[in-house]
Amino acid sequence: MSGEISIKRVNSKAERNAFVDFAWEIYASDPHWVPPLKDEVHGLIDPKRNPWFGHGFAEFWLAERDGKVVGRISAQVDELVQEHMSPGTGQWGMFEAKDDAVAAALIKTAEEWLREQRMTRALGPISISIWDEPGLLIQGFGEPPMVMMGHHRPEYRGWIEGAGYDKAKDLFTFELDIRIDMIPVIDRLIKSGEKNPRIRIRNVDKSKFDQEAAIILDILNDAWSDNWGFVPLTDDEIAYAGKKLKPIIVEDLVKIAEVDGEPVAFMITIPDMNEMIRDLDGKLFPFGWAKLLWRLHKVATRRVRVPLMGVRKSMQGGRLASQLAFMLIEFTRRVCVNKYGIHVGEFGWVLEDNQGMMSIAQLPGANINHTYRIYERAL
Repeated sequence: MSGEISIKRVNSKAERNAFVDFAWEIYASDPHWVPPLKDEVHGLIDPKRNPWFGHGFAEFWLAERDGKVVGRISAQVDELVQEHMSPGTGQWGMFEAKDDAVAAALIKTAEEWLREQRMTRALGPISISIWDEPGLLIQGFGEPPMVMMGHHRPEYRGWIEGAGYDKAKDLFTFELDIRIDMIPVIDRLIKSGEKNPRIRIRNVDKSKFDQEAAIILDILNDAWSDNWGFVPLTDDEIAYAGKKLKPIIVEDLVKIAEVDGEPVAFMITIPDMNEMIRDLDGKLFPFGWAKLLWRLHKVATRRVRVPLMGVRKSMQGGRLASQLAFMLIEFTRRVCVNKYGIHVGEFGWVLEDNQGMMSIAQLPGANINHTYRIYERAL
């Protein structure tokens, strides 16, 4: 291996392009990597487009050797993390590297920058917030990730741990054959809920999308507020997320639960967009847009994913909360199987110590198909 490693801050358009494009080189021979839409990645790191930059700031670096890009990393400080998690917590992410020496140099650069911002602890990888792609894949390399989840090289775990990092939290996704019926005790709970006139499970109405999105994300901010790593979504982020999600929302796959007419729980199920974009190689032009729009007209994916689910905090821990959760799951399962012919579902991510969600995720036939780890280190 020849040449010294140099690290440079990303400033120009060409450097931003190189930062985004580097993933294609890293995963060129990986059959399970799904090329993301490049425009989405550029939007993630662009302060003019991503409303996260309204409460956070970040820097991005490229590693070079012999004039060629051999790695990349981001480091970020989020004011809401300081407020809702713990002061002095900085993060790094968007990490890719050719070898262990490059990895060490990149992580050291991110740490030095975080120290300059008076951070005392580093969490990573998180790209760029907990709502984007948190954690490093450490189990489940043998299949493509579903939409909104990451995929990484197996070597990264050793390189990050070799830089002095320990586990902060593990995040799980669960995969199951959704043709399997609920066990009798859960089925009785669901049927009881169906007979209860106080409970209504309804589809979202895309003609009122902004209002529906606001309802769902208000429940989300409340339901997840005690979770490790939680930071609330701002109004601008809610609007931004809604705009991005609207094209892939299928009305009868997104459910809201009402009790006495008040929305108290929700579950979002989305077709696996990765199946739709895999052959686009990250490009929407000149023909990618047309292909994607055509595919979005019909739910024809092999898999679906439940990325978000929540029950208002005031109801958590009670029988009604479990009843609503299982009703949301069952009503969606029936649509997926009977209407769309989908047999495989993924649920998550779920924090390893979130006992309520872990108990719901461990449905009959479900198994952990991916494990993502967030690491930490004192600075």
